[in-house]
Parts: sequence; structure tokens; C-alpha cells
Amino acid sequence: MRVPLRLLLAVLFAAILAGCGFQLRGTLSGNLPYKTMNIALPETADVRIWLERYINAAGSTEIVDEATRAEAVFQQLADSRQKTILSVNAQGRVREYRLQLTYRFQVVNAKGQVIVLPNEIALSRDITFDDSNVLAKDLEEGLLWRDMNNDLVNQIMRRLAIIKPRNPDLQDEE
Repeated sequence: MRVPLRLLLAVLFAAILAGCGFQLRGTLSGNLPYKTMNIALPETADVRIWLERYINAAGSTEIVDEATRAEAVFQQLADSRQKTILSVNAQGRVREYRLQLTYRFQVVNAKGQVIVLPNEIALSRDITFDDSNVLAKDLEEGLLWRDMNNDLVNQIMRRLAIIKPRNPDLQDEE
């Protein structure tokens, strides 16, 4: 029985890839250090919706509706989104815009004591603009904002997984 060369190469490639420790990135870099968490944002906020999805995918933390029952409460401190002109052409028409998103958050316990100090995430994307393709550029801008939201939540999740929560009782005594 003769094994086709392509099949042999595919199996060899898979074995080498598995042997080197390659692993797909996935959605999270680790589990959150909290058993229960409350997200103090409106139900329809994009950041809340995506955070809930990512936290539920991790499986180790339960989302609760009441902040008093939560071990950790995620609080948004600031959410700033700006669209500024980056460049203009010789006729004075806009050629490029810069989309900027700045987000600040902290995590507190049920007593309101800070367990993760305020963090700031700043993202920006540049987008070209063309008067003859206004609808297409508007759709592209919407996709860029959505991509920035996804990147924002990924960064929030990585920071929450990596940052060791501090004990506010010990900090108050010092």
C-alpha cells in the first residue's frame, strides 16, 4: 500500500507544528482571578456585551447582576471616541481621518475599594476618505470602530487576567 506524498507531507507538517508547542491564540490569555464579577455598564453597551461573551467563554468567572454579590465590579471611568482630520488635498478636501478611542476602567470590590487601579487603553486607526465613495467609506469607518471595540475588549481581558488584584485592606493599613 502506497501513501500519497501530499498526505505524508501534511502529517509530517502537523507533527512538527505540534512538537514545537504552537497553539492558536484563542480569545483569552488566561482565566480571571475572580469567582464572580459585575459589569457596571448599561445592558446595551458594546463593551459590556463583548466582555460578557469573553468572560463566559473563559468559564471560570460568573457574571452577576448585583454588585453587592460580586467579588469584583468592573467600572468604566471614561470612554472617549474622536474623529479628527489627518490630511487634506490641494483643494482643501479631506483625504484622511484618524479615529481615536481612549478608554479608562478600574475594578473595585463590593465595598467600593479599588482592587485594580485605573487603567487606560488608547487605540487609533487611520482611514482614507473619497468624496465619490461616501457610502463605502462610511461602512469602512463602521468596521474600523467595531474592530477597535474588539481590540479594546481583548486588551481589557488580557489586563484583567494578568494584573494581580491588590488587597485594599492591606493597602489601607500602610
